[in-house]
Amino acid sequence: MLDYDKEAEVYDASRGGEPRAEAAARAVLSLVPPRARELLDVACGTGIVTRRLAAGRAALRVTGADLAPAMARRAAARLPGAVVLADSRRLPFREGGFDAVTSVWLLHLVGGERNVRAVVGECARVLRPGGVYVTTVDKGPSHNVGSDIDAVLADRPPSTAHDAAPLVESCARAHGLVPAGEARFTGHGQGRSPRRTIADLRRGWFVTLPPGEPLAEEFAARLAALPDQDRPRPDPVFTLRAFAKP
Repeated sequence: MLDYDKEAEVYDASRGGEPRAEAAARAVLSLVPPRARELLDVACGTGIVTRRLAAGRAALRVTGADLAPAMARRAAARLPGAVVLADSRRLPFREGGFDAVTSVWLLHLVGGERNVRAVVGECARVLRPGGVYVTTVDKGPSHNVGSDIDAVLADRPPSTAHDAAPLVESCARAHGLVPAGEARFTGHGQGRSPRRTIADLRRGWFVTLPPGEPLAEEFAARLAALPDQDRPRPDPVFTLRAFAKP
């Protein structure tokens, strides 16, 4: 698991920067009803996407929340007065306070089905009737673009995908939410090169290959043997699912 306080400084540059943020925000807003006036962005990170959600709708008031202080500080610089420190499993907001709630690239990080259910439950709780919850699903599989890198990584020990679409839908339904649409967007700048993948591996990106372990170094050696070490392979395409509160 990455330390997102440490990641804050390099997060935007290492995750596709503004092009990816623009694509993500545009896709999110395509699922948010035009009548929405209050939106909560849970796990807003540095606010690079959150800022674009606010800019994309003049009538939409956007609040960001994040657990990592360094991330929240960066987000607060982009949205002054509109960012709070908060655990997504225990949101400090009243019931039914928002017309839309978003959680982009969060559920795969929360560490188990119990936490996924807690997060989805909190997002449903703070959502008004008629509101929409929008979240990314299936993040891990999105990175599998059929490249030679993916062929090498296919042999790594499997991990549980806690943001798998069927699980997320099950959690949403358990909290009274119903499916309300889907959108996809390109993760611009996130196409992996072998060299970048080795660097990510050695800093703990792949949870089943802990840095420094012999197996991790074995995969690093296999990746180092691939051609075109600095050529990015195709960008991933991410999926958003929307759930409405009747």
